[in-house]
Amino acid sequence: MTGRLGIDDVRPNVAGGAPSKAVVGEVIPVFALAWREGHDVISATLNVKGPENSAVAAKTMRTIMSRGEDPDQVHGIFVPDVPGDWTIRVDVWSDPIATWKHNVTAKIEAGQGEAELTNDIEIGAQLFERVAAGAPKEHRDTLQDVSDSLRSTGDLRARVAPAFTKEVSSILSMHPLRDLLTRGQTSTVRVERRKALVSSWYEFFPRSTGGWDADGNPVHGTFATAAAELDRVKRMGFDTVYFPPIHPIGEINRKGRNNTLTPSATDVGSPWAIGSKDGGHDAVHPKLGTLEDFDALIARARELDIEIALDLALQCAPDHPWAAEHPEWFTVLPDGTIAYAENPPKKYQDIYPLNFDNDQKGIYEEILRVVLFWVNRGVTTFRVDNPHTKPANFWEWLIDTVHVDHPEVIFLAEAFTRRPRLYGLAKAGFSQSYTYFTWQTSKRELTEFATEIANMADISRPNLFVNTPDILHESLQKGGPGMFAIRAVLAATMSPLWGVYSGYELFESVPVKEGSEEYLDSEKYELRPRVYGENSLESFITLLNRIRREQPALQQLRNIHFHDTDNDQILAYSKVDALTGNCILVVVNLDSFNAQGATVRLDLTKLGVTGTFPVHDLVTGASYTWGSDNYVELRPWDDVAHIFVLPEVPEERREALAWREVTEYRS
Repeated sequence: MTGRLGIDDVRPNVAGGAPSKAVVGEVIPVFALAWREGHDVISATLNVKGPENSAVAAKTMRTIMSRGEDPDQVHGIFVPDVPGDWTIRVDVWSDPIATWKHNVTAKIEAGQGEAELTNDIEIGAQLFERVAAGAPKEHRDTLQDVSDSLRSTGDLRARVAPAFTKEVSSILSMHPLRDLLTRGQTSTVRVERRKALVSSWYEFFPRSTGGWDADGNPVHGTFATAAAELDRVKRMGFDTVYFPPIHPIGEINRKGRNNTLTPSATDVGSPWAIGSKDGGHDAVHPKLGTLEDFDALIARARELDIEIALDLALQCAPDHPWAAEHPEWFTVLPDGTIAYAENPPKKYQDIYPLNFDNDQKGIYEEILRVVLFWVNRGVTTFRVDNPHTKPANFWEWLIDTVHVDHPEVIFLAEAFTRRPRLYGLAKAGFSQSYTYFTWQTSKRELTEFATEIANMADISRPNLFVNTPDILHESLQKGGPGMFAIRAVLAATMSPLWGVYSGYELFESVPVKEGSEEYLDSEKYELRPRVYGENSLESFITLLNRIRREQPALQQLRNIHFHDTDNDQILAYSKVDALTGNCILVVVNLDSFNAQGATVRLDLTKLGVTGTFPVHDLVTGASYTWGSDNYVELRPWDDVAHIFVLPEVPEERREALAWREVTEYRS
């Protein structure tokens, strides 16, 4: 509470004072509790101020907030049009005209006559005189007419009626009479470019794009062969391509195939063991080409409207130049050697982790130099390796410093870690975050997960990767091709951000051993050229990316609702876009081997429809007539999911759907 009237629980508002997250074009719901003593009506105003170059909020945008069924809750929305820091403030005020309208209506309906309403009528006349005095000239006569009508003679209802017309209500919404104005606290919403929220990622190793020689041996790829691979990626509809580290790879303690400690002379090593005599984090592997070749790849990616995301892995091979030039940047053991990375019982003998508590100034400045080196070569997205193993305040400093001159740069946190660290890194400034999606497989787990990521949208933007070079989940190992399609549907529709690591479309599913999530013949340790043929998920992935581009509801994170089904193998959820009214309903079979049927019981209030209505399946092209209860059957070898587009939500109902889920969550 901040003053004469009560203002509580204003959202978005991130604990600790960090800015909440948004992107250009995103519908941002604002929520607050507004209350006072007694029965007088109070109203609230949403005040939004954007950067100077904003067309919609260059100064301050004020809109009267709506009320839900709970009289103490107020809601509003705004849509930022440019990146930068925006501010929001909720003001609460006593609304004497709304109070007067309520009281007069109640008394007239109760049968009270003019004699009993003498004071009420005069109070109303005085209120409309007050609002007329402060209104723009073009509205004063209309408001004064209301006052004059109240003081006239004749039928009581006819004298009161002008106060309730649509015209007068519209004028009052623009120029309300505000008593006991109580200003709320200001909070910041940091708005990034749209791609921070809406993007489809594809990961491949440039070194694996060289094909085979005449003897069938893999040939080391180059930036040129990687550039050629971009055409296939573009055809699938991906717009961000992520490369694992492209730097020189250490030779000391190099790992062999399947992470062995006994490499052969031809083993290429792990690209995350960065640095050798050929350079460190600001150099490229000689076999990939030169920096000029890298520049050419960036240029080709831009022609295809693809962004190249580089891996920012802050660790070193034992022969990285930093190890010789700055041993103080590492942990030196009692025997004088530098400690290699460990996550007991796992050992990473080919990697030295940095010690950020040693020579903080030197480490910080060097990493900033490295990041800006690549930014100046056209890189605007970084996938950050294991950021949860580095201090959070370092990331806050680095990201803030980079954003001073390069606010367009996106940082993705690859942190499969506990929630406080995952969300703490997001609050420190990361644009996107890896999540627990891989391990959520049941109907209950997926429902809870998707609800959580929607509710945490002010803090974190989840990038749902279906697989990574490090993670081959048991569901993919044993679920067959149907599971690959199922997981792709879930990732592509639950979040506006999703990602695929190459080989997924070929159903690669063999682990190095039973119970392991590591791939057999992992690409982390060897070249893995591939042939993409007919036995592939490429066409289905292409369809999913096209649906995502064409359906605005799938480009927002904050609004998702799960509908009841009478089979735990059938999951149904919907999304609505409050700007366009686009409404999508997804129904997925979670069983990758068997046909499953269920009755889907829709909550029509979440869809903006009534009665029966047409649905069109964007996967098969089929159309149906649906209502509140509908039977579906999905076969994993044929159809694993329906992605229905529903009738457009009427404009007058869109805002309510934008904040409905927020209301329920806050309650």
